[in-house]
Amino acid sequence: MFYWVMKRIFLGPVLKLLFRPWVKGLDNIPAEGAAIIASNHLSFSDSIFMPLMVRRPVVFLAKSEYFTGTGIKGRLTALFFRLTNQLPMDRSGGAASAASLSAGMDVLTHGGLLGIYPEGTRSPDAKLYRGKVGVARLALEAGVPVIPVAMIGTDKVQPIGKRLPNIRRIGMIFGEPLDFSSYQDQAGDRGTQRTVADRIMLELQRLSGQEYVDEYAAVVKLRLAGKPGEPAASAEPLESPPAGGDSGGEPATH
Repeated sequence: MFYWVMKRIFLGPVLKLLFRPWVKGLDNIPAEGAAIIASNHLSFSDSIFMPLMVRRPVVFLAKSEYFTGTGIKGRLTALFFRLTNQLPMDRSGGAASAASLSAGMDVLTHGGLLGIYPEGTRSPDAKLYRGKVGVARLALEAGVPVIPVAMIGTDKVQPIGKRLPNIRRIGMIFGEPLDFSSYQDQAGDRGTQRTVADRIMLELQRLSGQEYVDEYAAVVKLRLAGKPGEPAASAEPLESPPAGGDSGGEPATH
């Protein structure tokens, strides 16, 4: 109810009036049934603007740090993310990330729309970075289409580190659904997962016009910050999420 009220009555109309978002390809979102919406990630506000324009509810995988803050601000942030259809994603890799993905699988097995950022984190410089294979694993295990969406201009509205947004127009382009059903019997194969993830990123590059960098964004962020590389920056889940999902799993990212 909170999600619907905020989207339709309070927050949604105000954001549409201020930012005048333009949209192409919205009809590529199925009217019913499960699907993954895979987006490039330029800004914190991507998770606000994109679901705002999609008619159906979109459940996003968001980084777990948004759900574990302390103090009044931290608790309010966690409450907001839970009430706006977002799930926590552990990005440390291995079994923790696999458990997080199982919550995303639960959304898909119940016929919902799951939003995910294949890059795993926001781009530090508006370039498009290598996608992690979690999105491919979910698509193959669940047997659902992937709708790529390119967010346009959100990095100018709210650059990393900026709390208050700039008022300017943003846009988004939804591509045609990508069908990977021919790979479904190879869902557990690492090479197949990489092929599917790369195909999704190729389509995102085509839609967005971004320069592509075949490197993980998290690794680049560490380098820009002058920090040594950490295993978690390029880590991937170790196991496929169970086909039935795990509603108790702690899922995903900004």
